[in-house]
Amino acid sequence: MMNITFPDGAVRQYEKGVTALDIAKSISEGLARKIIAAEVNGEVWDATRPIENDATLKLLTWDDKGGKSTFWHSSAHLMAESIESMFPGVKFWVGPAVENGFYYDIDLGDRHISEDDLRKLEVKMAELAKQNNAYVRKAIPKAEAIRYFTEKGDEYKLDLLQGLNDGEITFYTQGAFTDLCRGPHLPHTGLIKAIKLTNIAGAYWKGDEKNKQLIRIYGVTFPSQKQLDEYLQMLEEAKKRDHRKLGKELAIFTFDDDVGPGLPLWLPNGTVIIEELEKLAKETEEDAGYKRVVTPHIAKESMYLTSGHLPYYQDSMYPPMELEGIKYYLKAMNCPHHHKIFAAEPKSYKDLPLRLAEYGTCYRYEQSGELFGLMRVRCLHMNDAHIYCTKDQFFQEFKAVNDMYLKYFKIFGIDKYVMRLSLHEPSKLGQKYINEPELWIETEEMVRQVLKETGTPYVEVPDEGAFYGPKIDVQIWSAIGREFTLATNQVDFAQGRRFKLEYTNHNNEADTPLIIHRAPLGTHERFIGFLLEHYAGKFPAWLAPLQVKILPISDKFMDYAKTVLSKLKKAGIRSEVDDRNEKIGKKIRDTELMKVPYMLVIGEKEMNEGKVAIRRQGKGDLGTKDADEFIQEVKTEIEERREG
Repeated sequence: MMNITFPDGAVRQYEKGVTALDIAKSISEGLARKIIAAEVNGEVWDATRPIENDATLKLLTWDDKGGKSTFWHSSAHLMAESIESMFPGVKFWVGPAVENGFYYDIDLGDRHISEDDLRKLEVKMAELAKQNNAYVRKAIPKAEAIRYFTEKGDEYKLDLLQGLNDGEITFYTQGAFTDLCRGPHLPHTGLIKAIKLTNIAGAYWKGDEKNKQLIRIYGVTFPSQKQLDEYLQMLEEAKKRDHRKLGKELAIFTFDDDVGPGLPLWLPNGTVIIEELEKLAKETEEDAGYKRVVTPHIAKESMYLTSGHLPYYQDSMYPPMELEGIKYYLKAMNCPHHHKIFAAEPKSYKDLPLRLAEYGTCYRYEQSGELFGLMRVRCLHMNDAHIYCTKDQFFQEFKAVNDMYLKYFKIFGIDKYVMRLSLHEPSKLGQKYINEPELWIETEEMVRQVLKETGTPYVEVPDEGAFYGPKIDVQIWSAIGREFTLATNQVDFAQGRRFKLEYTNHNNEADTPLIIHRAPLGTHERFIGFLLEHYAGKFPAWLAPLQVKILPISDKFMDYAKTVLSKLKKAGIRSEVDDRNEKIGKKIRDTELMKVPYMLVIGEKEMNEGKVAIRRQGKGDLGTKDADEFIQEVKTEIEERREG
């Protein structure tokens, strides 16, 4: 018998070789029908894979991230089986689960695939799914795997095999399809009830532009048709809210080939939003005791060697510039510069915690195929800061950062969020992670305690920590339920020693500070992209590029309109007069399209009585009001940063 420990701490005994699905059945048949996969000792497994030793076990359903990922990866294999039946001789590269669904990269030779083919593939997938074919895992010796794909003439799978050793190679088979795969997979295809293949794209093999371009087919599946219908409805709404579309319509940002891909140009409207976000951050950070600094856009190679970013992140950095025999890199992160500022003057425990903040510009060379509007760019303006503190101060400092996130969530109407606690993988110490096993365990537990004691919702994710310590990735959901990664909050126990940062402690001895890296508003680029979609371009008045537009019915009322404009500007309210020779209906429609929060319609009655007729974006006519009274109310709304 062996002991199986459940997430609530309960321990049950089972025979060796039992599967997670068997365990689910022992609890209830209803639970067993929902099981997609299992987390065994922190690793996601097939629900049908035998467990041979004592283990911790979490049963995964559709509602778990690991469950969705398994569901979609299994769906990629089902799609591959359908493709192989329609296009014999097709070759497959990789078919992973992604954020919303899955894809498979395929080589059809000289053949092409059309939108009509996607619909036929959906029908075939549904037909195969109903066969309830099991996903069967089989360990394969490397020589046998090489022989299998050599006979098929599949150079792509043979390439994958080069990086694998005997004992870590598995095949998965369902129905007539077999693939090289680590898994995990669903118990059987019958769990896949609703299917939609969404897109055809090109993708270079291994992401290298020098290699052959493969066909990438995207899809998404669900356990029920109702869930698929809801998802497709969300997609339609998302199209309307696409930040790239809204950014163009509202004149927020643009890209230009002569400037370069991934390097956004902020137009005046976008610059207003940036300045408002910076103002919010600076006010918040000043209240929290931060000190502002400014650092250069480049630095010598030696600094990044000290920090460890070279060679760890060299692939994401622009190539160096060499001057007078010295290599310089464009700044990819602010932290090493801030460490140098800390080291510039002697510190004692009385100087800690020291909080250094900067809206620093960083440059990262994202691959061309990964660039996406404002979400993945090569120039980033980061709401960055580094906190240098003692271990005794860590809890309060980390909690204060979390509280800052919560304050921002409230301001921006973010109701759903979760902190992803990213941990190290012990087997990768000295390679992917700093080789300090005791410090990893200690700092991970310190972060965990803050999250637990503050009641912050979080999930733990193995093998995703920063190379110098555990981190929190802040996941937020927009108004229509789309998930975004906002920012990270990282603990660093290595950089202090690498940079020989010291302070004199209570015992008059040299000590090394702990460092917290934090960026609650992430980057301008990603956060404004999120806000465009979250608000559908209808920014609250405090954040809107233009807050009030005055619409005189005719030129007769232009002088009064300009008087109101002068008062608005004196009150610090961003405002304009629409002085075009157009009918009032068109002026209103055009202003609605630009999503200006307030419109003031001015005619003879308003002029004679010193009033304004108010229209609110999305709410229509709000009636008339004394002009000075309206201005004071809007000024208060803006100052309090209300949602509107």
